[in-house]
Amino acid sequence: MIVPNRIAVSPMAQYSADRGCPTDWHFQHLGALAVSGPGLVFIESTSVEPQGYGCSACLAMHDDEQERALSQLVQRLRAVSPAMLGLQIGHSGRKASARLPLDGNGPLPLDEGGWQVFGPSAISCGGGWPVPQELDEAGIARVRDAFVATASRAARLDLNLLELHGAHGYLLHSFLSPVSNQRRDAYGGSPENRLRLVREIVVAVRAVWPEERALGIRLNAQDWVAGGLDLADTIGIAAALKEAGCDYVCVSAGAISSEAKIPFSAGYLAPYAAEIKRSAGISTIVTGGVHDPHQAEAIVATGQADGVAIARAFLDDPRWTWRAAQALGQSVDYPFQFMRAHPQRWPLAPPRAAEPVEETSRRRVLS
Repeated sequence: MIVPNRIAVSPMAQYSADRGCPTDWHFQHLGALAVSGPGLVFIESTSVEPQGYGCSACLAMHDDEQERALSQLVQRLRAVSPAMLGLQIGHSGRKASARLPLDGNGPLPLDEGGWQVFGPSAISCGGGWPVPQELDEAGIARVRDAFVATASRAARLDLNLLELHGAHGYLLHSFLSPVSNQRRDAYGGSPENRLRLVREIVVAVRAVWPEERALGIRLNAQDWVAGGLDLADTIGIAAALKEAGCDYVCVSAGAISSEAKIPFSAGYLAPYAAEIKRSAGISTIVTGGVHDPHQAEAIVATGQADGVAIARAFLDDPRWTWRAAQALGQSVDYPFQFMRAHPQRWPLAPPRAAEPVEETSRRRVLS
């Protein structure tokens, strides 16, 4: 898979779907980001079944109406940008049935319109969240089949890449972590058993996802909580999932429980991505507060990751790719409609001086 550059727009929930379908908001949001030249644009995490919605306004693709709506969104994005397009699919598990951000986040009780949440074990993620119902064998089969069905629908869309959400304390991550998975059957206990469902889903999704399109998974670097997954565990998971059919890992972080203490700072996950890439032998994309073009350049140029997934910096400045090119003394294609704002054609363009970049690291993020 060849992308124009190593910059990805990270999947960002917009809480603006209508019955799981994208709306005009999604097109303006993703379209505005795509036209500034990132190599890859991810559509936000999309639920594989009704029980997996994070909140009532999350994207989903488990019925025909949702598939048609997402297909139309992809077609509209193709019409305005040559960027590669990816879709992240997932299941919120025990963190499902949440209030909308405007309503304060937190769990939405059943008597206020919430729905039953599920997990590998009957263990709450804390912070007032309900105890999930432990998935039985039939429930595990239902979830596995739901991932495969959504992947099959995604294969009919004009997408370049599919990513499974196995991080942030959601269902797949909660099966991987001993903090949330205390089952005594074939899907719990040993690391191999805790990996079983995710491995089965990867194998089954790979079987229906076209061979020429990339398949990846987002994983937490570690759990940052006592008794949870550490970096060595994540390396083992990444290596096993590469063997199962994953082409890359997106290295991220998110709370497996309310007790997790994540040491957030700009680019803090890059060393973890480097070790996963080296030890598991798999391509990596890294998230984690990257917002400075020189830092993004250094991460890619020094081989810590094969790409950077940027979220809030793109929300702050949808033209972030242009700013990166200017800062690194490079150029990217502008849509002809915006050429009047190109710094070579706009005498009043604000200066963005390029800082020195080591010869060995120049221009990697943009090529």
